Amino acid sequence: MGPSSLLCFTIISFFLIFQPCFSKKTYIVHMKHHQKPLSFSTHQDWYSSQVKSLSSTTSESTLLYSYDTAYPGFAASLDPNEAEQLRQSDDVVGVYEDTVYTLHTTRTPEFLGLDNELGLWAGHTPQELNNAAQDVVVGVLDTGVWPESESFNDIGMPDVPSRWKGECESGPDFDPKKHCNKKLIGARFFAKGYRMSSSAFTNQPRQPESPRDQDGHGTHTASTAAGAPVVNASLLGYASGTARGMAPRARVATYKVCWPTGCFGSDILAGMDRAILDGVDVLSLSLGGGSGPYYRDTIAIGAFTAMERGIVVSCSAGNSGPAKASLANTAPWIMTVGAGTIDRDFPAFAVLGNGKKLTGVSLYSGNGMGKKMVALVYNTDSSGSLCLPGSLDPKNVRGKIVVCDRGTNARVEKGLVVKEAGGVGMILANTVESGEEMVADSHLLPALAVGRKVGDFVRQYVKNEKNPMAVLSFGGTVVNVKPSPVVAAFSSRGPNTVTPQIMKPDVIGPGVNILAAWSEAIGPTGLEKDTRRTEFNIMSGTSMSCPHISGLAALLKAAHPDWSPSAIKSALMTTAYVRDATNSPLRDAEGGQLSTPWAHGSGHVDPHKALSPGLVYDIAPSDYIKFLCSLDYELSHIQAIVKSPNVTCAKKFADPGQINYPSFSVLFGKSRVVRYTRAVTNVGAAGSVYEVVVDAPPTVSVTVKPSKLVFKRVGQRLRYTATFVSKKGVSTMTKSAFGSIFWNNAQNLVRSPVSYSWSQLFN
Repeated sequence: MGPSSLLCFTIISFFLIFQPCFSKKTYIVHMKHHQKPLSFSTHQDWYSSQVKSLSSTTSESTLLYSYDTAYPGFAASLDPNEAEQLRQSDDVVGVYEDTVYTLHTTRTPEFLGLDNELGLWAGHTPQELNNAAQDVVVGVLDTGVWPESESFNDIGMPDVPSRWKGECESGPDFDPKKHCNKKLIGARFFAKGYRMSSSAFTNQPRQPESPRDQDGHGTHTASTAAGAPVVNASLLGYASGTARGMAPRARVATYKVCWPTGCFGSDILAGMDRAILDGVDVLSLSLGGGSGPYYRDTIAIGAFTAMERGIVVSCSAGNSGPAKASLANTAPWIMTVGAGTIDRDFPAFAVLGNGKKLTGVSLYSGNGMGKKMVALVYNTDSSGSLCLPGSLDPKNVRGKIVVCDRGTNARVEKGLVVKEAGGVGMILANTVESGEEMVADSHLLPALAVGRKVGDFVRQYVKNEKNPMAVLSFGGTVVNVKPSPVVAAFSSRGPNTVTPQIMKPDVIGPGVNILAAWSEAIGPTGLEKDTRRTEFNIMSGTSMSCPHISGLAALLKAAHPDWSPSAIKSALMTTAYVRDATNSPLRDAEGGQLSTPWAHGSGHVDPHKALSPGLVYDIAPSDYIKFLCSLDYELSHIQAIVKSPNVTCAKKFADPGQINYPSFSVLFGKSRVVRYTRAVTNVGAAGSVYEVVVDAPPTVSVTVKPSKLVFKRVGQRLRYTATFVSKKGVSTMTKSAFGSIFWNNAQNLVRSPVSYSWSQLFN
């Protein structure tokens, strides 16, 4: 055995990977779809031939997926040399290693005004709207489904729409005849990318390959979007009430693309491909990765085809806030959803030895601590302060309450670390990064989360007090919490780094402490050592806000079946609100300061107003192509995204911001003048008249012409031009500012947020 072989074996042994050094990986191959030779009857035959022709000394390479609609190409198991051979082919646009995406992990219907007591919805009674929603199918790409959940019961549902081409697939723990019905009308799984990845690791337990949800996340998101009403739902007594989805009569189809090691791009594309062919009306994806050019973004490419076919695609913005420019899923044909709080909370209390009573939140449901105070400790070294696994010495924490800093590892894992070291309670204290945002968790020991200010007080108390003591207690569920909503600190933020001329996120929705159905294969914390089982769970994340908007899109689709995806998106954006329940501007949980459109987009969704928006900003697929052409991508990349060889980019926007988007992102660079023309379509009454109102920062002057729009008929489209001028003498401290353009009449307020950025100052 030579030195290089020995080195290779050592590295492999260290990582417990047993495979050749130049092992095979999954690659996604971007083909020039239209160049298929006539000698091949199908694209799959052509792709298979491409893979088989590769010269390699290793074992035979495998075609994993041949994509029909979502992506122009295929996924295959290749070694690096074979991948390079394909890159040299004239038929190939690009060869990319498979990307791993991550999941962005009952009071909300009432909070959004979706109870049945609020009269007509755009001329529909709630019952009429629910009946219309029975023809709408919401496709959810996630960790699968727990089909036994009452949220997927089909009581009173009519037959499955005849146009539906989907099906339920069988697995060792999933029987289509038993587990699917008129509510859950599709359940598929896509595991080839996961299988290729997991085969390398002998220490990673393999999950049965079936549509069944072993994680809980997919069941939670699917039931949030379109779960049937379930009375007396709660998480171990918390948030008790009726749990129901946003579109409770819509059909659900689940596509399991996420597995214990992540969500692989090859599997996601296969799921999107199948969902489009099955006939879903809405696609909901509570997952994402980093940001990059659209031709490298598998979700964006799949979503483009979905949009062309009239499917609304709703994606989570990510949980990387409060860092700026941390967004995922930024393509303009995707609805990018951030997260806010709702008006429900789960208070918990810590009384310190000095008599000070502190308030936090918790979903702890076990036996309380009683009234006897115990010692309180805080380990100041970095790993100990974070309560990382193995960081706590049982001699120092046994029988005590431990203060743990939030961050790095999962909040519930910190509680388990404390418990296993002999601690009897935990105070989970925020740091600067999370500010005053408190997320409740179903901890395995008495524990509560507190904001940064309270956390700093506790840390100081432990440091200065000779014998620090505390006792914890729990206050159950409270509602009508104010202010609400507040933008979640974890919700990913703009600006959009892929296309700065498109403001993202688009909207926020409920994403903190959301009750929905859960998998009974796992405890509410998701920890392996959590042996509790519950039919519902409370979770937080943009993963939770995304399916809220997916379900609302289904309702809009039911009310307005002729609306395009961009019209539905526009309706949700231009009617969103930016003032909370106290009529104050939306605030940000990070530090409690006022929020901006880089955090909340157009605002928090308002379903009632979205059903009758008055005006919509519609965007045709051809406009998205002009947008792509303005990005200076290679023509082959654009042709691959739109799956058409006929795109020439003879017509393109001079600036990506010229697309007819419902919001504005103005960049002052080489010029102090930016001018955009927009077109709005009247979906209200004939004879509607709108007048413009401009809210601009002092650093910018804004003119809109014409200042009045008179619509003679329904469906009429009128244009206006907004001119933005950066004033001279703008401070060097000014990097960004925000404002709005409103079109108003007695019935409607159609609002577009405007963000301003300066890369150059003008004197």
